[in-house]
Amino acid sequence: SLQPPPTAARATPWSESTSPYTESIEADPKFWLYRHCSSVQQSDRQAQKAGQLFSGLLAMNVVFLGSAFISSMIFNHVAITLADVWILLSILKVLCLCWIIYYLLGTSRQPHAVLHRDSHAGPIWIRGSVLLFGSFSILLNVFQIGYSAILIQCKSRVEIVFPSIEILFIGTQAFFLWHHSKDCIQVQHNFTRCGLMLTIATNLLLWLLAVTNDTIHMEIESQLREVEQRFAGNETASCTCPNTTMCKIFQKGYILLYPFNTEYCLVCCSVLYVMWKNVGRRISHHHVPHIKPKFKLQGVVFGPLLGAAAVIIGICVFMMYQIQATGSAPSRQVFVMYYSYYIVLLPLMSVGAVIGTIIHALEKRELDTLKNPTRSLDVILLMGAALGQIGMCYFSIVALVATDPRDLLNSLILSYSVLLIFQNITQNVFIIDGLHRQPFVAANHEAHSQRRVSMLELGQEIRKASLSYIHSYSHLSWKRKALREISFFLVLCNIILWVMPTFGAHPAFENGLEKSFYGYSTWFVIVNFGLPLGVFYRMHSVGGLLEVYITA
Repeated sequence: SLQPPPTAARATPWSESTSPYTESIEADPKFWLYRHCSSVQQSDRQAQKAGQLFSGLLAMNVVFLGSAFISSMIFNHVAITLADVWILLSILKVLCLCWIIYYLLGTSRQPHAVLHRDSHAGPIWIRGSVLLFGSFSILLNVFQIGYSAILIQCKSRVEIVFPSIEILFIGTQAFFLWHHSKDCIQVQHNFTRCGLMLTIATNLLLWLLAVTNDTIHMEIESQLREVEQRFAGNETASCTCPNTTMCKIFQKGYILLYPFNTEYCLVCCSVLYVMWKNVGRRISHHHVPHIKPKFKLQGVVFGPLLGAAAVIIGICVFMMYQIQATGSAPSRQVFVMYYSYYIVLLPLMSVGAVIGTIIHALEKRELDTLKNPTRSLDVILLMGAALGQIGMCYFSIVALVATDPRDLLNSLILSYSVLLIFQNITQNVFIIDGLHRQPFVAANHEAHSQRRVSMLELGQEIRKASLSYIHSYSHLSWKRKALREISFFLVLCNIILWVMPTFGAHPAFENGLEKSFYGYSTWFVIVNFGLPLGVFYRMHSVGGLLEVYITA
């Protein structure tokens, strides 16, 4: 009668028999640490996703608000003026400046704030682009201040205050990105994410405003000759630049440097996005490369020669085009020469990219499957920026086929559009495939280190090993040389294709064919959204091709 019931009897031996085992597991500090770390890791991951979501929503709302202001300025410039948009952007820039200064003086100096630095983020070429475009953007705002100061009798004071705040914002942001673009911040995650996203949104709005202002500016410039012919000798505007050398310098300098401002905003957005992805990121030691490949101009001959020839010929074509464009209306022969240069160069670039892709398929380098936010962003930017040129080309193809494709100039533009689409696609495939390959350098260095050890330990047997190594190296050297030649050639070609539209060659609007088909305003919208993306694509392709060259 004193015995427990059967259920209890069955339960008691189970608990009693397993109690030592259970106690040993629960008492084991490793088991407790595993459970604790896994729960902390899961909660940390949830907090990270929540912080990214909240900061993303903040940026989305800021972009929508600014876009609404800019759109209202375009469609109803009486209710919302350019000064109202400038005031909104000035408020955003002051908030971004406050956060950047707080990050530089407070967040980054806290204990254990930056335990890891992403070696792939902020390469020297992109930080150099930030400094280069930032310097030109500061000079642009200096010219704008000087131009507005000369015409102060008919200009608003906001037109002087806004560029002054812009100079401070550009300089502080460039300093911040140069020194902290590789940071994987480990403190104040949510506040840092919100600050980065607010800065990204501000740069996007500045880019959007620059594009819309550039549209109005190009429209005025393109119609200036017709206005001068109709109203020759008459005062048509009350606020005109006086006939002084200083005013002309400010005006021409502003026109020349304007495209750099749009590129600066896009580059800063890409760097800030990588920083946002790296907030709270922990990089293990085996993910950090011990040997970083360096740029060496060795083993390449034909790529630099062909690329230099393309650059020199491109500069000559560009100068002849600019002389015609600035002096009077560009002649038909100038357009034929300009598009003929592209028709010769683009197939060479496409063939090189296809050959490089085939070599990537033939070689036996392993794919780099490690998580890399910088590489993921590079792929997204390459694909997204290429859509600008591809979209413009398809609009041109439709317009030319519907009008008169048998005309000489029309057929050249049609061939140019088709070849440009094919070149963008093949180059993207080549660059993206190359970015996902393991570098040759690490394997060669490791083999070289093993040779050195073997020579010390085994003496004469190193001769056999060296002969075998040289044989295998020579077997792979033709692939490496071909990849280096192709990459270097494409780098120089993309540089000249970046220079020509950046410094004022815009035949897509000045030839008048697509403009007459789609209408003045519609084609302006297409050109001014596609052209900056095309310029950004060429600049970003140079960085990707340099990475492919170095890893080869």
